[in-house]
Amino acid sequence: MIRVLLTAFEPFGRDPLNSSLEAGRLVAAGPPAGVALKFAELPWVFGDSITELRRAVAGFKPDLVIATGQGGNRPDLTVERVAINLDDAVRTPDRKGNQPIDQPVVPNGPAAYFSSLPVKACVEAVQQAGIPATVSHTAGTQLCNHVFYGLAHLIATEHPELRGGFARLPYLPSQTSGREQSASMSAETAAEGVRILIRSAVATLQSQAGGATTAPRRRPWLSRRGG
Repeated sequence: MIRVLLTAFEPFGRDPLNSSLEAGRLVAAGPPAGVALKFAELPWVFGDSITELRRAVAGFKPDLVIATGQGGNRPDLTVERVAINLDDAVRTPDRKGNQPIDQPVVPNGPAAYFSSLPVKACVEAVQQAGIPATVSHTAGTQLCNHVFYGLAHLIATEHPELRGGFARLPYLPSQTSGREQSASMSAETAAEGVRILIRSAVATLQSQAGGATTAPRRRPWLSRRGG
């Protein structure tokens, strides 16, 4: 059985909710059939979030990691394609008050990584279910990109057998009151989109593993371009 680690962020700022956390809890309560799923809540803190991600990977030993975050300025589920080695929290400090400006996520790390998910296939699968979804080429420069890059670097340097990537979810309807952004998605719809994303990624993983129901533990993936 494929082992899937799903992560989401805790609420941040003055908002008591985070759409990725609410959707993630629903997925954890009703995971896709045929997978062993672990759900982890990450802190909205630079550095600590990657440390918690690493701890979850080490403890669970997943075959696939789907990290999610809130994309409040986006009208649909967006699957990220590129993580960049840049922390630039010019707009908002993290929960501990950290506000790195023009700092690398990983000193001396590569400038960028492509997702190792089948990004376009995942988006198409979500769209076919009638849920708005698109490919995104930027996860920003704050915590979403921070964790995405941290995950990609972990895969590249320590876990070449692992696949993983990042998706952002719109605000929940209750979060749009008083905000300029009016687009939203219910937690139930977002959760179903994440389930479909997981199923699509798992199908590709199993196909590359020759149809095995359990992914090989030490086989590096041939492509990381996420096309």
